[in-house]
Amino acid sequence: MKKPAILILAIFGVVAISGAKSPKLAFAWKNPNYIGGSFKNIFVLAMNGKASSRADFEDQMVAGITKPGIQAVPSYSLLPRPEATPINMDKLRSIVRDQNFDAILVSRLVKYDKSATYVPVQAYPHYGTFYDYCGALSPVVYSPGYLQTETAAQIETNFYSAAKPDGELVWTGTSNTVNPRSVSIINAVVKLVVLELEKEGII
Repeated sequence: MKKPAILILAIFGVVAISGAKSPKLAFAWKNPNYIGGSFKNIFVLAMNGKASSRADFEDQMVAGITKPGIQAVPSYSLLPRPEATPINMDKLRSIVRDQNFDAILVSRLVKYDKSATYVPVQAYPHYGTFYDYCGALSPVVYSPGYLQTETAAQIETNFYSAAKPDGELVWTGTSNTVNPRSVSIINAVVKLVVLELEKEGII
């Protein structure tokens, strides 16, 4: 393999690794005034207009929360909604009351930014002829790494106690993440939130 090709592959590898950013908790707060006990029956709600996205997120959050002594239920199983359909608040209240949920975990997308970044890659074309020049540069210019598209998002998660009629905020956190539509990233956000809830003794 020629030296230019080796350099190109190496640089693309660095770009790919640097682009695989793990989600981090940018903000977290626990209500110091909350004096209730632990939670056993948790309602998980993703406030997203797309039904498939809601289901994916809720399923992973339910799997992360559920353990011996703690049950979690996805909202779509009790409150099915078509695409971009607002929540019926009366129905929601009835479900929480009738199913004896003692807590509600709700997540939403706070911010969504998409940007394209030019990634300079060193190449060593032969300028003497047109075909040598194009042949050396075309693998670089037409590679996905040459113009890198990155999606950054903030996902807010609130955990409420259902003991009071209108619910009481126990914990809130906002996670920063990249490419939030990736299944692996959703899983990483869920793990981040669950670990924080466990650390705070909430679940």
